[in-house]
Amino acid sequence: MYGLIIEHRTLPGKRDALRETWDALMQPAIAANPDHISYAYSFGQDADVVIAFQAYSSQTAAQAFLNHPSYLEYLARSRPYLAGDPKITQLDVQWLKPAA
Repeated sequence: MYGLIIEHRTLPGKRDALRETWDALMQPAIAANPDHISYAYSFGQDADVVIAFQAYSSQTAAQAFLNHPSYLEYLARSRPYLAGDPKITQLDVQWLKPAA
């Protein structure tokens, strides 16, 4: 398994706009992707931070998702809300609790 922790910092007050964009484009694409084993979209304690945890079946699957049309559109539509590039931490997931 391959995992990512992605931390986005939005421009002040733009977190809700980013969430709306994510809801419209990313949530359906992730829900339909069998290679996304787990995904958590979260707000950080700072009002301008979004943190996502993603677990994929493999690093190859994660790379393939980067070409998904919804992801590419999300990148374009989310840029005006972001303060900069995300902080990305790659994880070699050793164990993940299965969904109930």
